[in-house]
Amino acid sequence: MKVLVPVKRVVDYNVKVRVKPDHSDVDLANVKMDINPFCEIAVEEAVRLKEQGVADEIVVVSIGEAKAEEQIRKAMALGADRGILITTDEAPGSLSVAKLLKAVVDEEKPGLVILGKQSIDSDNNQTGQMLGALTGMPQGTFASKLVVEGEEAQVTREIDGGLQTVALKLPAIVTTDLRLNEPRYAKLPDIMKAKRKPLDKKTPADYGVEVRKTVNTLKVEPPAERQGGITVGSVSELVEKLKNEAKVLS
Repeated sequence: MKVLVPVKRVVDYNVKVRVKPDHSDVDLANVKMDINPFCEIAVEEAVRLKEQGVADEIVVVSIGEAKAEEQIRKAMALGADRGILITTDEAPGSLSVAKLLKAVVDEEKPGLVILGKQSIDSDNNQTGQMLGALTGMPQGTFASKLVVEGEEAQVTREIDGGLQTVALKLPAIVTTDLRLNEPRYAKLPDIMKAKRKPLDKKTPADYGVEVRKTVNTLKVEPPAERQGGITVGSVSELVEKLKNEAKVLS
């Protein structure tokens, strides 16, 4: 079975994000970039399926600037077999990404598509669901456990009421949650091998898709600075401050 894993290039989650002086966007100058954490979980799950003998090929695809090759190579070092880089200077919205992924699915015909439930930059949580709608494939979102047996995938989902397990007929789409697995670290020999693995470079035009930006950023503001705490002398004083100053009690 072939597994397709979309990955996104984002600011490393350990980096403190800075806002540009004109508040137009996030400052990406000299900032460490990495695979989106949820996407890295998807890569890890695909590699585990291959180690179990369920999958025989892992294809990683990324959409964005040419520098995203770095993230595809990292995914290859983690265990992916080959990559597809769809380069575009325009920042694609969720729908454009889903349309491009649909075209890749039509071409590659994977038995399973595993992708992160959301990216930590735009934080939309839309692409997996849109891809499911475009392809007509069953989907299991917010996966905390994945078991593939024969022509069926059982996905344990994290929902408001607890856990829900759904059975999906393959081919299917799964979006990963944080508790699905813990990604491994790439070893130096694997990093060197990844440089020789095949990588196809394409454009949206190759798939007949027009990348359109449907959302405009009006202004970016940093989060409010956290205020220092205070010490209160009694429970009654604490309750009074929660009521009248913090206004979290009525």
